[in-house]
Amino acid sequence: MFVITADQVGSRTGPDLATGTLRAVQERHGDRLALPVDRNAGDELQALTGDAATALSLVLELTRDGFWSVGVGIGAVRLPLPDQTRAAAGDAFIAARTAVGRAKKSPTRLAVEAIAAQQAAHDAEALADLLLTLRGGRTPAGWELYDLIAAGLTQAEAGARLGITPQSVSDRARVAGLRVELAAVPALTRLLASADAAQRVVPATTAPDTEDE
Repeated sequence: MFVITADQVGSRTGPDLATGTLRAVQERHGDRLALPVDRNAGDELQALTGDAATALSLVLELTRDGFWSVGVGIGAVRLPLPDQTRAAAGDAFIAARTAVGRAKKSPTRLAVEAIAAQQAAHDAEALADLLLTLRGGRTPAGWELYDLIAAGLTQAEAGARLGITPQSVSDRARVAGLRVELAAVPALTRLLASADAAQRVVPATTAPDTEDE
């Protein structure tokens, strides 16, 4: 299972983004979450999913604008699940707590952790860092094209929507690294799924849960 814990950057001096972000995440991903996305104390959001693609989508969305430090914890979750994510516990929650602490010091604002089979989680983090670094250099024009293609349009359709020539679309896509991202996302999804599977063949930790897990 994957626990995504996101802590708002600069929440003491900026507006509260947690309520709006929680609502948006639930609307977009709620049917693929094990429990409704939850808000912990203060400005922290937490989501639980068994789907690697959903976990990656959450990471990419939450890190896009630099407003959140995102920790991904991979591992077992105590069953049966409670009604609320913040009441759940297990290795994945312990790992997510460690990860979000590291993410606050990371240039990409992301960290991936596991209690067992840690190398698999760190391998996923390394590839994710490369992808997030690429995304971090994307211009507003590049994001404009990305959003259209992510919505299902072809490059030709996106170019028509933007009123630019096919050559301009191609140039914009190249500068934005869209082809690189489209190739990296499936590979990273498989790597996250492998890291999750690795947790099931290693004995779970008996480490105690902390109060806010």
